[in-house]
Amino acid sequence: CTKRSTSSPLQWLALWWHHFFLLWSTIDGQTRYSIPEELKQGSVVGNLAKDLGLALSEIFDRRLRVASQTGEQYFSVDAGKGELVVNDRIDREALCGQSASCVLPLQIVLEKPLNLHRIEVEIKDMNDNSPSFQTKELSLKIAESAAVGTRFVLESAEDADVGSNSVKSYTLTKNECFTLKMKEVEDGKAVPELVLEKPLDREKKAVHQLLLTALDGGNPVLSGTSQITITVLDNNDNFPVFEKNNYKVSLQENTAKNTFVVKIAATDADEGPNGEVEFSFGSRTPDSVLSVFEINPLTGEIHLKGDLDYEKASSYKIEITARDKGFPEMESHCRLQIDIVDVNDNTPEIVLTSEPQPVREDAASGTVVALLNARDADSGNNSKVTLRVPKGSPFTLKPSFSNNYALVTSGPLDRESFPEYNIEITATDSGTPPLSSKKVIPVTITDVNDNAPVFTQKTYNVYLKENGVPGSILYSVSASDLDFGENAKVSYSILDSKVQDVSVSSYVYINSDNGSIYSMHSFDYEKLKVFQIQVQAKDQGSPSLSSNATVHVFILDQNDNAPAVIYPSSAAMGSLSHQRMPRSAKAGHLVTKVTAVDADSGHNAWISYRVAEATDASLFTVNLYTGEVRTKRAVSEQDDSSQRLLIEIKDDGEPIQSSTVTVSIILEDGLHEPILDLRHKVAEPSKKTGRITLYLILSLASVSVLSLLTFLILAVKCIRNSSSSSTCCMRRTDSDDYKNPNRNLQIQLNTDGPIKYVEVLGGDMLSQSQSFRSCMSPMSEYSDFTLIKPSSTTDFKEVISVLDASLPDSTWTFESQQVRRKQSFFLPLHSSPPLLLGSIDELCAPMNRANIQRDLVPPPYTHSTRNSYIAMSWVRRSDALNIFKSILFFCEEILDIYLGLKFYSHGW
Repeated sequence: CTKRSTSSPLQWLALWWHHFFLLWSTIDGQTRYSIPEELKQGSVVGNLAKDLGLALSEIFDRRLRVASQTGEQYFSVDAGKGELVVNDRIDREALCGQSASCVLPLQIVLEKPLNLHRIEVEIKDMNDNSPSFQTKELSLKIAESAAVGTRFVLESAEDADVGSNSVKSYTLTKNECFTLKMKEVEDGKAVPELVLEKPLDREKKAVHQLLLTALDGGNPVLSGTSQITITVLDNNDNFPVFEKNNYKVSLQENTAKNTFVVKIAATDADEGPNGEVEFSFGSRTPDSVLSVFEINPLTGEIHLKGDLDYEKASSYKIEITARDKGFPEMESHCRLQIDIVDVNDNTPEIVLTSEPQPVREDAASGTVVALLNARDADSGNNSKVTLRVPKGSPFTLKPSFSNNYALVTSGPLDRESFPEYNIEITATDSGTPPLSSKKVIPVTITDVNDNAPVFTQKTYNVYLKENGVPGSILYSVSASDLDFGENAKVSYSILDSKVQDVSVSSYVYINSDNGSIYSMHSFDYEKLKVFQIQVQAKDQGSPSLSSNATVHVFILDQNDNAPAVIYPSSAAMGSLSHQRMPRSAKAGHLVTKVTAVDADSGHNAWISYRVAEATDASLFTVNLYTGEVRTKRAVSEQDDSSQRLLIEIKDDGEPIQSSTVTVSIILEDGLHEPILDLRHKVAEPSKKTGRITLYLILSLASVSVLSLLTFLILAVKCIRNSSSSSTCCMRRTDSDDYKNPNRNLQIQLNTDGPIKYVEVLGGDMLSQSQSFRSCMSPMSEYSDFTLIKPSSTTDFKEVISVLDASLPDSTWTFESQQVRRKQSFFLPLHSSPPLLLGSIDELCAPMNRANIQRDLVPPPYTHSTRNSYIAMSWVRRSDALNIFKSILFFCEEILDIYLGLKFYSHGW
């Protein structure tokens, strides 16, 4: 048998790529160029722009580039001309070996948008390699007894070129004993053989020198030579004979070392040393075979001593030599073919054809993110690769051609939830068992302005002391935006609104960068108690988004007003007021009443009275809370007729504010207490006075019955109207108030430390005053019913919404209702302590009506007083008992008048 040369691993790899891209070309059409090897750098291959239908501007704009799957960048694109040019030296033999066809597959990648074109460049062979022999000098030993016609196999020459440029013929120097013949072997190759034409005679010529020349078919013809030295030996006239001329076995590529492969058998008909056969690999066996296999020279057994790799060599063709020990030695040759069976020992590989591009979070489904390719070095099913992405990922793989894929979006993206995806792609082959590999592809999601700024609170409550320093910070609001970059930059502004008919911007301003709100001037609680600001936060996106928040600013009262004396006589502070009283006055006699108010509120407006100085401190006293001046004892004859009292009026603020008033009392003889005297005098009725008494009784009875019927009708009406109105209104006011019941009425929420309370304000907007109206004598102990004339235009609904959010005490409520352009609200009539709007004893003066300024403050609560502090002139229908009490009180007053008239008619 004869030896057959094998292809190098590089040749097999090139052959594999050739078949791979041949399969590719059957899937889809492509552009193909043909060039000879060894072209100079810069040589033009073809006009790529024209063949792909691209404009020259697209080469720059879409960043056209060439991607080679061989690992070497043999080509590039001349961007100015759109031509594909040679970038590096191309050696066809290094790329494709002995393959008949050498085709380089190229991928043309276009970005923005991503697109992929494939072209092929066929490399044509040039006759740039001469034939060569592996052995430059060949030694043959031939017995002189060799028969004429005996053939001796010579070494074949190898030529790296293919086709017509490969080895075509052999020549031998002229010799009378030997001629050259060609022998056909497998794969269509011809092997040169030396044929003995004439018997050898060692005694005539023991050594023959021949020159073997190999010629290729190129133009010009190239050649290679090998020197053959033939030594003529004495007789050993039988060659070893193999059982088979060709052996063929198969091995798994994962076969373990030292595994038995095959046994070669040969016999020699000679006897003795001439018949003893030794086995060896042929002299031209390459090292790649010697490193993997070994042969036992005595038994002919071949064992595996190295590692097999199907991807490097799928088959081995080995020449086996059997040589006897005769003299001269006789040898024979046979061929052993070992085929390697592929095992799934290579994991799939994922190769990025293009780098992943950033994706907008509002990108449509199907947007291409990246291009990639799947490979497996195995063969058959072991090389079939499938790719998958994790479940739930907003990305998917779209197959293209020849294991090329496009990574595209498949669902909605949200940068605020996932600003970056690390997409883990798994490649799995179809082998048994299957092998897999993973590749993580990072994809960045770019921001879109889809989130409006969000405040930390929808509403803010700010408590600010009055008389603050202008320019001081009131509060800092804060808003955040989930977007990124310019889309997340927030600027703040105050929306224009009115506060007391003046733009809110004249009260406060805001730092647009950090949301800090500053005052424009000092605030006066007595003029402004609460206002609100609408703050807007806007981002810098396009289009920009915004949101609003409400800031309620409550002005806190400071004790900056001293009590103001309004009675006696509404005289200037500190002036002298003369009062007269009889010397017959007993202990507890009401001399006068000092009435004062404080423009502040809360604790700052709680007023107390005390006698600072007195002519006789033992004679008079002043009530701490009501300001009533009474006698502590009966007046004696020794008391001076002129008494002087200095009364100090203090509030409960911090620091305390106070004022004084001087009351001068003149004691006179013959001056009596009319009501008390009348009640203790008894007279004999006469006929005339009896008739007058009858008339008075009838008149009083008629008035009382009429009043009782009026109250009952109003009570029944309130009960019947309960389904449409939650309050029943009983109101005493001027005719103007009935015409415009809601004129200038304003509710303010105030705080005083832990206490929160409500003020009902009246008057014009500039003064913020309340109008209280008294209706009975200031000297009466029972004059405790106070009416309010509302005088504010403030919207009840707006104020009540603020109160509902701010009031901590659940024991008293507000109700707002508008029926036929009337607004009604109520406070509990009974509270502990009761809320004080004012008392008739405090408000009434010698005149029947007086307008004063007064805040709603809770007074000190005592059980000794009969005063019922009524919050407003609105009575709930549930307080029917109060109505009844009012009726009884009215009747009692009528009776007092009756007694007074009767005493008067008797001349008492």
